[in-house]
Amino acid sequence: MSEARTPAQIEADIVRRREQLAVTLDEIGIRVHPKTIIGDAKAKVASTVDETAGRAYVAVNRVVSDVKARFTHEDGAPRLERVVPVVLVGVAVVGLLAASVRKGKR
Repeated sequence: MSEARTPAQIEADIVRRREQLAVTLDEIGIRVHPKTIIGDAKAKVASTVDETAGRAYVAVNRVVSDVKARFTHEDGAPRLERVVPVVLVGVAVVGLLAASVRKGKR
């Protein structure tokens, strides 16, 4: 059987539980406060942006490395058999654009 508690013990338990509830309510108040919610949302967005930017950086770096490997030899010298056709296509595109602009101004 359990021992009977004295009125002083019961009062002490009530006081202790009230203090615990007050602390819990304070914590809930802080968690649901608009500034806390906004701060948490900002932190989450910043984390997501940082993570996405990191992934994008790695992806771009990989693409640049792949393109560089396609247009240069291992010693760093350009592969003219690949560079020259790309330059010629670029010049042709610029020439066509320039011609279409001139034609449009007439």
